[in-house]
Amino acid sequence: MDLLEFFAAARLVVVAGKGGVGKTTVTAALASSAAGAGLRVLVVEVEGKSGLAGLLGGRGELGYDEVVLASGQGRDGTGQIRARTVTPARALSDYFEDHGMRRLSQRLGRTGVLDIVATAAPGIDDILVLGKVKQLERMGVVDLILLDAPAAGHAITFLQSANGLVDAVSVGPIHTQARDVVDMLSDPQRTQVVLVTLPEETPVNELVDTAYALEDRVGVSLGPVVVNGLYPELAGLEVDPDAAASEAGVTVADDELEALAAAASFRRDRVELPLPIVQLPFLFTAELGPGDVDRLSADLAAGIEALV
Repeated sequence: MDLLEFFAAARLVVVAGKGGVGKTTVTAALASSAAGAGLRVLVVEVEGKSGLAGLLGGRGELGYDEVVLASGQGRDGTGQIRARTVTPARALSDYFEDHGMRRLSQRLGRTGVLDIVATAAPGIDDILVLGKVKQLERMGVVDLILLDAPAAGHAITFLQSANGLVDAVSVGPIHTQARDVVDMLSDPQRTQVVLVTLPEETPVNELVDTAYALEDRVGVSLGPVVVNGLYPELAGLEVDPDAAASEAGVTVADDELEALAAAASFRRDRVELPLPIVQLPFLFTAELGPGDVDRLSADLAAGIEALV
């Protein structure tokens, strides 16, 4: 699949996965790949203190206002990476201002009422964030929005919040906002979800459950799965463990050979999923930086281009 074709499939890509699988790192790698293809990218994070800015060459944590982390990317120099965070209270403040209530918004902000309103009912905080993302998507000022979503369990309720509010509130601005968000999430030309996992049993099982829930309960389109943190292949081990041991100058007893074959089978099976996948390597470094993201970005682009 052509890289530009992949990124043109939807204007919003939601990156989700179990906590600790490298979801934010994959978001950064996707941003770098898209900018390298000449696209204007906006990265949005919703949980705060993710380290996303540092992965993309920035400093400190992201704020509500957009910052440019990279520009002049790609062959024609048109690629750019912007980033910001979106919080429920600030999204609500923007909503008031957009509807001619700037003075009210400022007064509520000074008293702290916005934070209370933003979390007053289940799903309101999520719909405020998604409503802001929907507004950014509709504005069309960038080619691609990457949303670093909450961890897998919360990601389902986060993306399902709009459906719940459409059912619970039949009229008014909340219903309209929720309906617009549902329309965005359920349109495969506007939104797709990229799930991230590690090649381990628990994360993979949770990914499968999340994939079914997102398709059945939220109605979103799923992109390829990114399997992160793969160890390098050991040449020969998975084909002929005995020959591989001999070539390495190791004498293996018959009972040890059986264990070696089982280990080879485990390595092979742990990277297989019944879904289109893109594989990223395990990086042996204590703290990832922009250079590591560049490497992962190249691997990610190669994996996407290898998809049928």
